[in-house]
Order: sequence, then structure tokens, then C-alpha cells
Amino acid sequence: MRLDSALVARGLVDSRTKAQRRIHAGDVLVDGVVVTKMSWNVDEGAQIEVTGSPDYVGRGARKLVAALDEWGIDPTGLLAVDIGASTGGFSQVLLERGAARVVAIDVGHGQLHPNLADDSRVDSHEGFNIRDITSSWWSERVGQKPGLITIDVSFISLRQVIPVVVEALGHCDWIALVKPQFEVGKGGVKEGIVTNPDLRESALTAVLEAAVESGLGVRALMASPITGELGNTEFLCWLSPTHGRNPPQWSEHIHQLAHS
Repeated sequence: MRLDSALVARGLVDSRTKAQRRIHAGDVLVDGVVVTKMSWNVDEGAQIEVTGSPDYVGRGARKLVAALDEWGIDPTGLLAVDIGASTGGFSQVLLERGAARVVAIDVGHGQLHPNLADDSRVDSHEGFNIRDITSSWWSERVGQKPGLITIDVSFISLRQVIPVVVEALGHCDWIALVKPQFEVGKGGVKEGIVTNPDLRESALTAVLEAAVESGLGVRALMASPITGELGNTEFLCWLSPTHGRNPPQWSEHIHQLAHS
């Protein structure tokens, strides 16, 4: 039996979709070994264990959890912004960690999980391109200055997003997920993956330089504990207007992260 089907059959999760999310996140062990292949053939007598954090609506949630825990960031009571909300993994984590309200923004439609779409604490704006955001748009729809911005976007460079958002919303702390596959251009990607560590390094550096030019300092960096869906190495950045250093001061750490 396939591993994803076996999880459902044994009552460890209630749907194959959830099974696949947990497998992809590395939360499933077969006979004590992590297995990330959905179609892995499971013997009837094999022991299956589901570990890790609760079942989030998106695998990206665990990336944000890792950053919040590593850096001790507490969103309690804050108005948070989730840019690139998709199914709402970041929004879910922010609410679980005490955010008073989350403004969830995504260019797509109908992706936000029903539990979040129905939550009065979530202010969802679907079908909106974040590059079109302005201070007047924000004032009319939200009004309150955000305390924390999280961002996880695809098919667009953060260098095109961060300056626009800072200009519209002002300065606050950010947790940004840097995806080199969307920063290096088509020539640097092979079958969807950035394999050249030098390109990963230059991609991360370029995003941080754009943030600094927008008035944000680099306070902390880490590699995401979970890769992108195709296996890309990704990075989490804590950007802050009041603390932090410029990219040249981070150069050695950036190099180590990109080449590890």
C-alpha cells in the first residue's frame, strides 16, 4: 500500500491530502526512518509514526514556526500581515502565536483554507497583486499600522516587493522567506532548482541589499529547515528598522548558509 494511503487507512490522518503534506514535511517515519515519498510501498507489518507539529494548512507554516522559535519573536497582540498567504500557513501560525489580527494578501483566488477564511481575526484580500499596494489602499481597508510583516511569495522577486510595501505601510519588523529560484532568473534554474551555491549567495545578498535600501536592517538569518517543494534551499530573514546590520557585515554568514 502507498504510504499516503496507509496513513489514512491506519487513522493517523483523515485525508490523503493531509497525509501528503505530512510526508512532504518530513513528519512521517516508517520503521524509524523518515520517508518523504508519497508512493513508498508500506508492508502490512511496518511501523508508521507521525511526528512534528500540528497539522498545518500549508507546509510553509513550519518555516515560520522555525523562525519565530529560533529568534524568540512574539506576535502576541500585533496586527500582522501575511503576504503571499496562499492556503494560510503563515496566518495560522501567527494566530496560534497570539496575533490580534492578520491581513492575508494573495494574488490568487480561493486558496485560503476555510477555517481561516471564516475566522473573524483574518482580513483576507484575494486577487490583489502586492506590487499595487499604496498607502491609500491600506488606509481605506485596514488603517492600523502593522507590527509584523511576513512574506512568502513565488514567481516574483522580493526585490520588487519589499520597497513597495515599505513605502505603503511604513517600517516594522519582517520575516521574509527568500526563495533563490525566484531571484536568480531562468538561466540560474535547472528543472526548477538552483544548484549553484554562488547563485544562492548572490540571490540572498541582493534581497538583503534591497531591504537595506528600503530602511530595514538585517537582524538575523537562517536556512529554512524545510526545503522548497522541488528541493530548493530557502532562507529566512529577520528584517528590522531599528536593529540589524548591512549585507557586507553578514557576508561570511551568507556564504556559509548558501554553500551548506
